[in-house]
Amino acid sequence: MRQSLLALFLVASIGVQAAEMTLKVRSRYLNIPISQAAERRRLTFRAEGIDELSVLVRLAEGEPDYWVFKDMEAYKGRTLTLSYEGSEAALRAILQADTIMGQAQMYREANRPQFHFTTRRGWINDPNGLIFHDGEYHLFYQHNPYEREWQNMHWGHAVSPDLLHWTELNDALYPDAAGTMFSGSAVFDAHNTSGFGTKQNPPLVFAYTNDGRHETQCLAYSLDRGRTLTKYAGNPVVDSHAKWQTHDTRDPRLLWYAPARHWVMVLNERNGHSIYTSDNLRDWSYQSHVTGFWECPDLVELPVDGNPGQTMWLLYGASGTYMLGQFDGRVFTPSSGKHCYTSGTIYAAQTITDVPDGRCIQIGWGRVSHPDMPFNGMMLLPTELTLRTTREGVRLCSRPIREVESLLLPLYSAERPLSQSMAAEALNRYADRDGLHIRCTLNLTYATSATLRLNGQTLIDYDLNQNLLNGRFYSPQRIGSLSLPVELFIDRTSVEVFVEDGLYSYSLARTLSDNREGFRFSGSELSIADLRVDGIRSIW
Repeated sequence: MRQSLLALFLVASIGVQAAEMTLKVRSRYLNIPISQAAERRRLTFRAEGIDELSVLVRLAEGEPDYWVFKDMEAYKGRTLTLSYEGSEAALRAILQADTIMGQAQMYREANRPQFHFTTRRGWINDPNGLIFHDGEYHLFYQHNPYEREWQNMHWGHAVSPDLLHWTELNDALYPDAAGTMFSGSAVFDAHNTSGFGTKQNPPLVFAYTNDGRHETQCLAYSLDRGRTLTKYAGNPVVDSHAKWQTHDTRDPRLLWYAPARHWVMVLNERNGHSIYTSDNLRDWSYQSHVTGFWECPDLVELPVDGNPGQTMWLLYGASGTYMLGQFDGRVFTPSSGKHCYTSGTIYAAQTITDVPDGRCIQIGWGRVSHPDMPFNGMMLLPTELTLRTTREGVRLCSRPIREVESLLLPLYSAERPLSQSMAAEALNRYADRDGLHIRCTLNLTYATSATLRLNGQTLIDYDLNQNLLNGRFYSPQRIGSLSLPVELFIDRTSVEVFVEDGLYSYSLARTLSDNREGFRFSGSELSIADLRVDGIRSIW
């Protein structure tokens, strides 16, 4: 049952209006009203035995735009003091309750994606700490629990048995006196090289960037399946500010290099990615640097055309550009690149450590807003990364993981090619569905263009004459081909498009408007072959 917070009183603060209140925590949640028009002000949580937390919030004094929440399970039975550098009226509006405000409609909101992960409330960006451990996949992510815009970087946390159906857990890492929690990664330290666990209970170890006066690399560990993360008392473990003379040293990516039996950290520093090595995850030595990347590095070994006897190493950054080459545990030597395999809303994608069947699976942040919703940002579909020999050489391929098939509900298929009007008519039977999967081949008769629109928004615009696909250069694998195989995943607020079985992909925010003209193809004597249409079941 909802309870008003008691014991409010105004306290003095030099030059700043401030309010403070204390309460006995008896309920599961603090519900916090937010107004986007309000100025951000500092809200501080203090309780005996729990680290102080200080965040910036836009507390609503009147009718809120939406509500966010803080899970108070760890505070139960304790006396909590809240200090706010704002008005008493705004602080008084916070409510203690056993449910989240709006919980009955959660995941049913009008603009909630139906088969992409989104957080219950607040902002999300980069995926962090992706790992499979003890029967479940972990998705950590950059998270502002207190607003739908970027700020107060925490690590959010969700788990899944299948990479599709996610259960959101409590935030895993919180801002501290040294700064906020920026991106990082996770490994299972099976032999307890770090000493954070025991032989019987080895730790999960997390590397993250602490963003304070300058950026440093820190560790945390977990002995309870990722439910509780404890920050290492010896942090930071890498402080390279003096070497690079820049604030920008962040996003540590950990991996185990088996041939030399040591740990590797790939770290974005200033103008590219640096390689560090360690025997114990705590003491790191700089080894080498590759220029030309910005943020969120990843480094992974992949077989070429599925041949485990022929492998190449993939090095990429946040933007979706990559190099291929060889790696000896200390130096990455590029032999091909930079190339681009994906574009659009995707950013800061990371591969999952220790996938049990050996697949290389990636999840990327979708920079997509959801109008009028109390959350912002999403994760794109998990994709499997492979290396394929093409006419240009070995290239990276990314296509949705096979588990996505379990969400598909067959609706329509055509054995013979259809005219563009007939194909549009078939698609428009399902245009109002929340989730839609479309697979087809666009067959051009003239070397001009082929376009697919939905409610006036262009989803595919292929100019064969100039080899442009939605404004970016793309040349089909078969020289002189007049055909383009495409696959689309359409959610309420986003669209993902995979071309030629994933040799190129892009994602875009879906335009929401009153236009209801449905699907429209255009192109000179364009025909659509191998058309398949499926509904997509909600993951909620």
